[in-house]
Amino acid sequence: MGEKGKEKLVVLIGPTAVGKTKLSIELAKRLNGEIISGDSMQIYRGMDIGTAKIKESEMEGITHHLIDIKDPDEPFSAAEFQELVREKIKEITFRGKLPMIVGGTGLYIQSVIYDYQFSDAPSDEDFRVLLEKRAEIEGYEVLHNELMQVDPDSAQRIHPNNVRRVIRALEVFHCTGRTISDYQSEQNPELMYNTALIGLTMDREKLYKRINLRVDMMIDEGLLLEVEGFFNQGLKNCQSIQAIGYKELYEYFNCHVTLDEAVSQLKQNSRRYAKRQLTWFRNKMEVDWFDMSNVSDSNEFEKKLHEISTHIEGKLQIKSNT
Repeated sequence: MGEKGKEKLVVLIGPTAVGKTKLSIELAKRLNGEIISGDSMQIYRGMDIGTAKIKESEMEGITHHLIDIKDPDEPFSAAEFQELVREKIKEITFRGKLPMIVGGTGLYIQSVIYDYQFSDAPSDEDFRVLLEKRAEIEGYEVLHNELMQVDPDSAQRIHPNNVRRVIRALEVFHCTGRTISDYQSEQNPELMYNTALIGLTMDREKLYKRINLRVDMMIDEGLLLEVEGFFNQGLKNCQSIQAIGYKELYEYFNCHVTLDEAVSQLKQNSRRYAKRQLTWFRNKMEVDWFDMSNVSDSNEFEKKLHEISTHIEGKLQIKSNT
């Protein structure tokens, strides 16, 4: 692939609940790796259960990066993620370890491994300030509706409360007459690293059952208390609370729905998110897919682990610890 001189990188992606965490730990052990979280919500402190954040006891000595680096009221962008992760890749490589990005936030991961220049899109400060004032006076929803008119794709992706991203998308359209999606799709798709891009997939019915079970387990582990803590702090209208698992339970704490309805909505939104993740990965990246549908016991897991680690070793020309 003509990847001489490029840093080696493993990227492990897949929908929520497919089994990335367990596999990533075992791969990191075999490949002398350190894990960089590729999840846009695990960066937030205190958002543990709802984001299925790995526990210290589950890490098995493997170093993890970009977990618990922000307070829930702080914003976070793909551009900031890109900068932080590229720095981590350098650091980990310098220490003689193999960097591994593990997660499910497609745009964030894509922004790191491909040559995306976020700062290149034209800007108009006066126009941006005008929109910021309008957001304060007229409300976020008005700007989001305007975005829906000119760039429905971005409007679907960006929550109305994420006013900074709504304004940026409107600004790019104002300056170029093109949507931010069009602008980004014309950028150079060259891989920045010597990358093994591994995707985990699963029979949809099995995956949906796993998602439903995971939500029940989250409730048992205390998700309600976790979300109630944020609700009682008065945390609202911020990026973190738009995460699946938090926004649905906020509806319950706001007395808009019953607890059963909120949990049912949480399961449905998680299933829909998994479907969107798979569509994104298949359309936007060249992924080597591995089916986890029949990995139900430790024997099958070992076989799949061997298959994937052998594939990575061949792709990156490295040797494992086994």
